[in-house]
Amino acid sequence: MSEPQTLMTGITFGESPRWHDGRLWFSDWVAQEILAVDPQGNSEVIVRVPFPSIPMCIDFLPDGCLLVISSHEKLLLRRETDGSLTTHTDLRNFSKFGFNEIVVDGRGNIYINGGGFNLMAEEKFAPGIIALIAPNGSARQVADGIAFPNGMVVTPDNSTLIVAESYGKKLTAFDIESDGSLSNRRVWADLIDGVPDGICLDAENAIWYADVPNKRCVRVREGGEVLQTIHLDRGCFACALGGADMRTLFMVATEWRGPQHMTEKLRTGQILTTEARVPGIPRATIPSLA
Repeated sequence: MSEPQTLMTGITFGESPRWHDGRLWFSDWVAQEILAVDPQGNSEVIVRVPFPSIPMCIDFLPDGCLLVISSHEKLLLRRETDGSLTTHTDLRNFSKFGFNEIVVDGRGNIYINGGGFNLMAEEKFAPGIIALIAPNGSARQVADGIAFPNGMVVTPDNSTLIVAESYGKKLTAFDIESDGSLSNRRVWADLIDGVPDGICLDAENAIWYADVPNKRCVRVREGGEVLQTIHLDRGCFACALGGADMRTLFMVATEWRGPQHMTEKLRTGQILTTEARVPGIPRATIPSLA
């Protein structure tokens, strides 16, 4: 694997990278922007949100519609064809501390997670939850007791959801039932000293996880065997596989100075890239189950 190359700099606090329509889309939380950058480094601001929102994670519905979590407002927003944002789901009944990550499966089930405490206020830890917004618009909690839930992925057959438990130092898996419910909770990988943030899945069903305090991006297989490690000079917050052949590993990295400094506009954030041996899985190939 080659040394990481810098694709983009000047980001205040990048997160939630998603490969979509030939570009890497991501959120810049502190700048209140959602951007897209192409493989040549040409970037565009897609949305400027009119409210402060940390976190502000994104994903796409199967039809390509952009979804945005407004943690501050406790709303899941949808980008309309005219570029405006409208409320997709009101989340205020699920968590008083807002939400963190989001993932959409091939059937249109939307999973969001949130912590049980206010990290930025340096409150005492409390476990978080996962909630489901079904394609018919109904919403319900489907898991709890998550030790700071972070990145999530769904396997290509829509059968398994895997979530990063940052404070638990592990990746946890659930079976996805026909109605979107989660069952059969189990440890997918004990990461020992790893602190997983954003994650992505490759074609061999291995997971790359970003690790902020250890300044690295790590590839592991189910059971916890470490397959590759990429060391960086700053905290790695999230990762995604993309590019024309899905063999580019994108890493979102920022200098981490603690939660009390998260809103400082120091612009130490970067998008880094390297070639991955095993490709990712294009969203278009994810099957839809009847």
